[in-house]
Amino acid sequence: MICCELSPRFWTDSVWSGFKILLALGFGMNVAALMSWVERKQSAVIQDRIGANRADILGFRFLGLFHILSDAIKMLTKEDFEPPAGIRPWHALAPIVSMACAALCLAALPFGDVIEFAGRTWSLVPIQLDYSVLYVLALLSIGVHGVVMAGWSSGSNYALLGGLRGAAQMISYEVAMLAILAGPLFLYGTLDLAQASRWQAHMIGGVLPAWGIFLQPLAFILFMTAGAAETKRAPFDLPEGEAEIVGYFVEYSGMKFGMFLTTDFLESIVLAGMATALFLGGWHVPGLSHLGLPQAVFALVGVAAFTTKLLAVLWLLMQIRWTLPRFRFDQLLDLGWKNVLPLALANLLVTAWAVTLLS
Repeated sequence: MICCELSPRFWTDSVWSGFKILLALGFGMNVAALMSWVERKQSAVIQDRIGANRADILGFRFLGLFHILSDAIKMLTKEDFEPPAGIRPWHALAPIVSMACAALCLAALPFGDVIEFAGRTWSLVPIQLDYSVLYVLALLSIGVHGVVMAGWSSGSNYALLGGLRGAAQMISYEVAMLAILAGPLFLYGTLDLAQASRWQAHMIGGVLPAWGIFLQPLAFILFMTAGAAETKRAPFDLPEGEAEIVGYFVEYSGMKFGMFLTTDFLESIVLAGMATALFLGGWHVPGLSHLGLPQAVFALVGVAAFTTKLLAVLWLLMQIRWTLPRFRFDQLLDLGWKNVLPLALANLLVTAWAVTLLS
């Protein structure tokens, strides 16, 4: 009898959760596709070039946006090369592992708060987890196995070296990432990204929002540094630095190569989402709660605010990519172990002292 009474609510929650997860995945994949165009055009603007503008439909180019479609068609129809000396099952599995881990992280991003509708509370977080920070970091850590697997299974020394570089880089900055986030998470008192966003909704002295970027500025800078290294994008693209090594995906073509490229973009979106939730107040907009908006409108504005902040962080990452030169590998490891990690531990120590003394 109890099961019969609970089943309608159970199925409603299941359908709602599945719908939110699909929306999060759709959002991530579409933004990743758009980033492939933005990366070209933004770098062109910085370098005083025109950028991608050749693909057209019936003579219309629309600022080169059709390159997104043409690139997808090219990758889907290109020959799927498999190296003769490689290990085929693992060679095929590697891009799937990398992309799946990055895509699953999107479901933990808190796009909005909760709304009251039909006598119930509906959360706008795709997957509600009390440990969503650990969930994201764990998946990102597993994702590096795809990089190592790609290099090892390709049967190429160059690919293997690229995979080993990727593993060393990820280990270095995963350790730093945990130390960096320990400071703000200790301050918020939670491992939940949604709860961290709610904590930042109050004001300091009625003037300044209690966003992490104001309370933990050093942690924000270090997080963006370690996050850029996690995504393997310039100036931390050493695993695929073609000037000195061919890269872990040298033996990949077609859509398998496209999956590795999409993984980098998805990881950038996840990084931007975590930065928004932990340092930019999440969906919070200062003063919005005083306008007396209907709850549904208030929730939608919060989703729009979170998305806008996320896109702003992505724009910042693009600016960094096309501004700073690539590090040498020894410089990259030195930065992670000798600079970022000690500063992160120092920030945690100061934060713990401050919270203990002021509480």
